[in-house]
Amino acid sequence: MVNRFGIKLQHRIQRFVGVYPCLPAIPFSSLPPFSRRVGVYRAPRRVVLGVGVSLLSQFMNMAAGNLGAKSFIAFARQKGAVEKVLENVGWPEQFPFKEEDFQRFDESPDTLFYESPRFVTHIDDPAISALTKYYSEVFPPSNTAGVALLDMCSSWVSHYPKGYKQSRIVGMGLNEEELKRNPVLTEYVVQDLNVDPKLPFEDNSFDVITNVVSVDYLTKPIGVFKEMSRILKPGGLAIIRLLNRCFFTKAISIWTSTGDADHVMIVGAYFHYAGGFEPPKAVDISPNPGRTDPMYVVYSRKLAA
Repeated sequence: MVNRFGIKLQHRIQRFVGVYPCLPAIPFSSLPPFSRRVGVYRAPRRVVLGVGVSLLSQFMNMAAGNLGAKSFIAFARQKGAVEKVLENVGWPEQFPFKEEDFQRFDESPDTLFYESPRFVTHIDDPAISALTKYYSEVFPPSNTAGVALLDMCSSWVSHYPKGYKQSRIVGMGLNEEELKRNPVLTEYVVQDLNVDPKLPFEDNSFDVITNVVSVDYLTKPIGVFKEMSRILKPGGLAIIRLLNRCFFTKAISIWTSTGDADHVMIVGAYFHYAGGFEPPKAVDISPNPGRTDPMYVVYSRKLAA
């Protein structure tokens, strides 16, 4: 279930600059010599995890048992299995992850890493289409009076439906040049959530919060999710989109050391332990499983007042 030391490259060359499936988003030439092994990246970093991984294993084995699978691997290969990961979870009383689970290979300031704009897409075209279609099904209708959206960890593109508009769509990210180029935004905020997880918005401000392939970089996720709960309107929707690609050096240890179904469980835990949310759910929106990027969404709504 868990790959703690590295994953082989896919055979096809990735056209998404700097982003690889569970591999470092930096040139191999810049890695230490003993790390430049073609096909496998073995990060020269501490990969000792907190008790979170063992608890994940327990959760996954319970989920597999509920489906009659002999093992988690068998469970994960079943069609639609990831959607069942968050069903009837027996969460521990305390948040199960430890400080070391949120360490990263590169602990330099994120503002330096994201200093230069990247005007590229980090998911393939079928995945983008699938995400846009999902948004079109769950978003409030375009131009609805009083509706506001927040695209957290945004960039130059949000993958919202073509022509989608609201009087307020806020982008929040680390690179101002990218945010300026995003045509869907009505305003933007530049902020490093790993330095300050407090969101600069009033209580009950937003109807929807989106986050695309960025939750794996949050080092203070509970603080961020608590803030999401605070600024969402009662019944407001939070949508976290997951991918098996990442800037490896900036992703947290618990993420780079686990697989897709574990990631769904991890994000579900963020919702649960932040409080103020309905039980989280997962949906598989992968357009062509096994041939294009897998796409999972973990979502929840703020509890009604």
